[in-house]
Amino acid sequence: MSEISTNTPKPIVIFAIGTQGDIRPCVALGQGLQRAGYPVRMATSENFAELVREAGLEFFPLTADFQAMLDSDRSIGDKGMNVRAMVRIFRERYASWAVNWVREGLAASEGAGLLIGVSNSILLAKALSESQGIPFAIARLQPCTLSKILPPIMLISSQKKIPGVASLGAHYLLFILLWKVMGPAINEIVRPQLGLPLYPWYGPYFRDLHRAKIVNGYSQHVLPRPVDWTENSQVSGYWFLDQSEWEPSEALSQFLEAGPKPVYIGFGSMVSSNAEAFTRTVLDAVKISGLRAVLATGWGGLDGEEGPQDDQIFFLRHAPHDRLFPLMSAAVHHGGAGTTAAAARAGIPSVIVPFFGDQPFWAGRLNSLGVAPPALNRKLMTAQELASALVATQQPSMVQKAAELGRAVRAEDGIGEALRYLREWNLLPVITPDPLAKEFVTSSMGRP
Repeated sequence: MSEISTNTPKPIVIFAIGTQGDIRPCVALGQGLQRAGYPVRMATSENFAELVREAGLEFFPLTADFQAMLDSDRSIGDKGMNVRAMVRIFRERYASWAVNWVREGLAASEGAGLLIGVSNSILLAKALSESQGIPFAIARLQPCTLSKILPPIMLISSQKKIPGVASLGAHYLLFILLWKVMGPAINEIVRPQLGLPLYPWYGPYFRDLHRAKIVNGYSQHVLPRPVDWTENSQVSGYWFLDQSEWEPSEALSQFLEAGPKPVYIGFGSMVSSNAEAFTRTVLDAVKISGLRAVLATGWGGLDGEEGPQDDQIFFLRHAPHDRLFPLMSAAVHHGGAGTTAAAARAGIPSVIVPFFGDQPFWAGRLNSLGVAPPALNRKLMTAQELASALVATQQPSMVQKAAELGRAVRAEDGIGEALRYLREWNLLPVITPDPLAKEFVTSSMGRP
């Protein structure tokens, strides 16, 4: 296929559903595309409208508010490791959101040149691309490509090698589970409204989606690309959204200057049905460890009033990880892909307390790299166990390995690599200079 060139590229639309950790890398990818000359639209939930617009991207609403869902039912976090319960919860929620998706998706993709689907918006973007004849690609923050070497991380978090046939079987099971979640939204609402044929009972994951071009936005230093992946699935490196304008408040600056680097403790977009009790366990652990700590309450995983509590504890609502983590000596978090990436990039050890999904896998991955102690069970975790894990992050060997990983991750250009793959696949046109604009600039240079 020959390269397509243009001086007026059509908009690229990124469809994304999820939490902060899902949306921020997509916004970063959008910024990179826009810097390269491609206008970018972001279709996501209203709670991220400000983030998208501040990044300079065009915002289009998409009904899918994870924050509102988690706020309305904090017990979801407690059910995170129960696959059957999570399938039921998200199956019902996506079906209710999907009633608006075709109308919203058509508005976002009008006149577009490329649709990029992320996570659980992949099948929506795929359907829109089919109905409108627009090229389509997938962006992933977690690997999901069929492999005998790397089993599906949503089902198997162990770092031990398993037989290839078992890995393939686990992938097939995951594809069936994913279709159980997405089937009602896609086959009963989206595709009929667009006049598209329905998928068979087993869904599209076995064939259709594995022929699509896939860019995986994580670091090969954290998880190497399996050699049995097809060429249409590539690993680019992480996509970081830097917020250079953020600075610590005066109170936080004073706390940081008053002693050794603290540890960060926060669980981002995760929520807890009993945040007070969980926070007490965390505070007791900090006291036992003797370390200083900055606690971020986030969407409700921890409970506390913003500001210094004493010489050892400081509470804040949230802060961009790219700016805060380099000021910390370690990070205690849930193991989401975005937070794991931020800790790896900052070159600091992690302690991971998983809630659900891919989080146990990333916990095991960092532990196998020697930059985190073993993951802690959130429901059974004691203050003494967390304190021991905190102390482990201060050991010289772990500190050194984390610093080495940080240097390797910072040396990558994840966004640049993602654009390179999209260009190689002829999904991005080559932008040629506008001759009229060049003539105007040249003729204007001699004017007074």
